[in-house]
Amino acid sequence: MRMASAQSVSPRVNLSFEFFPPKTPEGADKLRAVRQRLYARQPEFCSVTFGAGGSTQEGTLQTVRDILAEGVDAAPHLSCIGASRDSVRGHLRDFQAAGVKRLVALRGDLPSGYGIGGEFHHARDLVAFIRDEMGSAFHIEVAAYPEMHPQAKSPLDDLQHFADKVRAGANSAITQYFYSAAAYRRFVDDVRALGLDVPVVPGIMPITNSSQLLRFSEVCGAEIPRWIRLRLQSYGDDRESIRAFGREVVSSLCEELIASGAPGLHFYTLNQAEATLAVLDDLGR
Repeated sequence: MRMASAQSVSPRVNLSFEFFPPKTPEGADKLRAVRQRLYARQPEFCSVTFGAGGSTQEGTLQTVRDILAEGVDAAPHLSCIGASRDSVRGHLRDFQAAGVKRLVALRGDLPSGYGIGGEFHHARDLVAFIRDEMGSAFHIEVAAYPEMHPQAKSPLDDLQHFADKVRAGANSAITQYFYSAAAYRRFVDDVRALGLDVPVVPGIMPITNSSQLLRFSEVCGAEIPRWIRLRLQSYGDDRESIRAFGREVVSSLCEELIASGAPGLHFYTLNQAEATLAVLDDLGR
C-alpha cells in the first residue's frame, strides 16, 4: 500500500465527485451508500450527469434532490444540443426550485438517430443563455479538454471554444480525464496566456477495468499513454493487479497535479467508492 507523500492534498485543494443517475431502486440504494462513504472526504460538491438529449433528466433531478437533502451541494449537468430555449428554461427553473446553486453546462451529444437540431449549437450558447435568463443565480462549470476535444479542428480551435465559454460567463472548468500532467499544465498555461484566470480543475478517472477504460477513451478522445496501455494489457484478466497498478498511476498523477497548482480534483466515480477512496488515502485526504 502506498503511503501519503510529502505532497499530500492540502485543505485548499477542493474535492468533488461525479455520479450518474441510477436506473433502478436497487441502484439508487447502492449509490446512496456510495455517497455516504465519499461524503466523509468533505467534497465541495457532487455533480450528476445528464443523458444524451436529456434522456436521464428526471433521474438527474431526483439524484440532485437526494444529494441536497443529504447536506451536500449538487451540480446537475445540463446539455443543450437538440434542446429548445423553453426546455432549457424549464430545467433551470426546476433546478433553482430544488435549491441548486451550481451547474455543469455542456453541449452534449445527440442520441443515436438524431440529426443536428435545437436552438443551441455550442456550450457557449448555453452559458450565455443561462446568464441572460438567471443572472448570477448559478455558478457555471464548463468542460475543458487538455488533450483536445475529439471533434475540434485543431488545438487552437479547441482553446478558442473554451475561451468563448469563459467569456460567455463560465465561472470555472472541469477537464476531461487524462493521464499526462504535462498536457494539463500546458492547457492551463495556454488559458492563462489568453488572459483567462478561471480555475481549471482536473478530471480524474480511477483505473479499475482496462477494457472499460480503453472503450471510454476511444469515445471521448482521452489519450492512454503507451506505457500504461501496455502494462494494463500485460495483466490480462488479473483484476487485482490492474487495480493496484491503476491506484499507483492515478495517485502519482494527482500528486503531480497538486504540486503544479491544480485548484482541485474532480473524480469520475462511475458510482463506485473503492477506487476513489484508495487514491484519496494515498494522498492523505
